[in-house]
Amino acid sequence: MNTQILTTPDGESYPIMIGSGLMNQAGEKLSELTAPCRVMLISDTNVAPLYMERVVKSLEAAGFTVSTHVVNAGEESKSVRVLGEVLEAFAEAHLTRTDLALALGGGVVGDLTGFAAGCYLRGIRFMQMPTTLLSAVDASVGGKTAVNLQHGKNLAGLFHQPIAVICDTDALDTLTPHELADGAAEAIKSGILGDEALFAIYESGTPSESAEEIISRAVAYKANIVTQDPKEQGVRKLLNLGHTAAHAIEILSDFGISHGHAVAVGMAIVTRAAAKRGLLSQDACDRILCTLERSSLPVACPYTAAQMAKIAALDKKAAAKDITVILPEAIGRCRIEKMPIASLEALFADGLEETA
Repeated sequence: MNTQILTTPDGESYPIMIGSGLMNQAGEKLSELTAPCRVMLISDTNVAPLYMERVVKSLEAAGFTVSTHVVNAGEESKSVRVLGEVLEAFAEAHLTRTDLALALGGGVVGDLTGFAAGCYLRGIRFMQMPTTLLSAVDASVGGKTAVNLQHGKNLAGLFHQPIAVICDTDALDTLTPHELADGAAEAIKSGILGDEALFAIYESGTPSESAEEIISRAVAYKANIVTQDPKEQGVRKLLNLGHTAAHAIEILSDFGISHGHAVAVGMAIVTRAAAKRGLLSQDACDRILCTLERSSLPVACPYTAAQMAKIAALDKKAAAKDITVILPEAIGRCRIEKMPIASLEALFADGLEETA
């Protein structure tokens, strides 16, 4: 088992545990952090039949009193309506500030549970147990929680750090190739941002045999960023590489294009744009695009630059007339650039144009 500790500047710290068989040890691991209390376990209709019973059994064996609430799988559950249902479930279970919520699932369940925990009684504790590669390498770490609104993705949310993240790598065995590719996109993102060795696993290695190393390296990179900037005032903005275009793509597709696949397209767009503008070498550009394709991720965009720019102008990253975008300068190094929203369409257009 690999254990990392994330500590924020205001003194919050929590362990991130990565390894095989950890779901069966959930109660033991949680009892090392807190005395027995009520636990509200939130999961979804895909994950609950696979893992909920074993997690509940482990928690109860350690003396915790467990209630469960299952939401429908899919992005549609990241809504104000479902958030209300989860809050009512907390109240029905009589949770107090000494109790906690547990998110067992992917990014949707983690975002939803964390947001509900941050709101309920003005904040109760929660724990993340990611079951997808996407959530394990990214969404479960760092305390970002949110739901979607009609006008955009993740527009309602708050920063609420978990008390622990327990990532059982055995859960990856039940993922589809599409779901593994979703997670690969976020892991490759971390490699492009600041870990050439992680990028190399996807460029020329064997990712299927390197799950614990991939998750550990991605988590280490993100934990370092979050430690410096827990509320995304500066360097944490780097983690949005590819996301400005990706969120627009998700909305334009009515979430028919999954988050990881949209991020891959978004990264391809900014990679081509950076190369065209002389910020990134053509060799590095080609390597990034080939590595995405090696993981069965898309690099072509089905939408126009104008369509994406219109949606992105409403994105939460837009401030007044400016928007922050992340541009790669090399594999392992990216830059934060603020530009006028009016310039975004031209950036996207450069990224949609195939390079020679």
